[in-house]
Amino acid sequence: MVRRGTMAVLVALLVTGCAAQQQGTAGTAAPGVTDTTIKVGGVLTKTSASGYSTKDAEVGAKARFERANAEGGVHGRKIEFTGAEDDGQDAAKGDAAAKKLVQKDQVFALVPVHAPNFGGAAFLEQQGVPWFGWATGPQWCGTKTGFGYNGCLAPKQGAGSQTWWGRQLADLLGGAAGKSVYVQTSDSSGSKYGGTTISQSFTAAGFELAGVNSGLPAAAPPPDWLPYVNKIMTSNGGKPPDVVVSVIAGTKFNVGLYSALKRAGYKGVLTDATSYDAAILKDPASAQALEGVIAAPMFEPFESSAPEIAQLKQDVEKVAPGTTLTQHLAIGYWAADIFLDLLDKTGKDLTREKFLATGNGSYVYENAGFGRIQYPKDHSEPNGCGALVKLENGAFQVAKSMKCFDNVPLK
Repeated sequence: MVRRGTMAVLVALLVTGCAAQQQGTAGTAAPGVTDTTIKVGGVLTKTSASGYSTKDAEVGAKARFERANAEGGVHGRKIEFTGAEDDGQDAAKGDAAAKKLVQKDQVFALVPVHAPNFGGAAFLEQQGVPWFGWATGPQWCGTKTGFGYNGCLAPKQGAGSQTWWGRQLADLLGGAAGKSVYVQTSDSSGSKYGGTTISQSFTAAGFELAGVNSGLPAAAPPPDWLPYVNKIMTSNGGKPPDVVVSVIAGTKFNVGLYSALKRAGYKGVLTDATSYDAAILKDPASAQALEGVIAAPMFEPFESSAPEIAQLKQDVEKVAPGTTLTQHLAIGYWAADIFLDLLDKTGKDLTREKFLATGNGSYVYENAGFGRIQYPKDHSEPNGCGALVKLENGAFQVAKSMKCFDNVPLK
């Protein structure tokens, strides 16, 4: 009788233990997810040899997550933001950072990822871990896990390629007929590919392509800009082009190039994707070099009167009072915003598999802050949206508000 009783107790304990184990498994939806929290962390280029930094994206993401948490979270879960790792603009360090976040820190997703040479893409794709940020390089394209807030900026031949930059500038200049454009890139893979797609954006808008130069070293600004300036100033049949497009990551590069062009007497339009940065205005020499430059951010400018921008400013002020608003900050904010929207649409029963299925199953999200995103389409092409900002008399002004255009097949 004693042995039967003992066996009964053991069986009961085993059944209870199994039930508890099953209940615990069911309650753990995915790594980084509990009934009340979702853990995420990012990878940024906080430091680099050239001085280029995307560290402000961390503030932007935190601001958006904090508002979501203040509103009760997403389906009752609040975002536990661990902050962002620094890849030092080194692909190997980016890969190590991604592995640390997934394997050691057990994050559900990587938000934001804003690093030109990010090296963790293959690992995240293999592990089925979602990641959100600025899709500046080819590592974002063709994945099922990487969600750039602007789509894929490095489409393959035949896939959709953006036309918005050229068309927005053509509208600003009163048309592109008879106007020429020269594109300067660095020798990095992302910059060279950007030169290809951006060149087509301008030719699709009706500009004539005067030339593309990808010989500029990406590691640091050259000691002498004259060889590059001479090519530009004679590229349009021996004359300067009407528009010079800089596809270079780093304020020091653009300040050097633009200053040299102005010294050479260039009077045309200067435009790039990175010079919309209020921090630049604190340096008189940089502000002077960038005076008149037309920047092309892929989000609605901070000077806009759109309600979404007022909300962004309010969110940032709450978490980091007095913070200077930068392009990198906005990128972190909008990447986090899309992640939150996708969480909401996935529902309370959250796993990575269900999250990715929602994101890759005719997912569409429109917001005046960044335009429109459509997945899975935008895994292979840009979202086609952007704005223009001009620096005039030491202050940024909205030249063209956010607008989306149809892409064209990349030649």
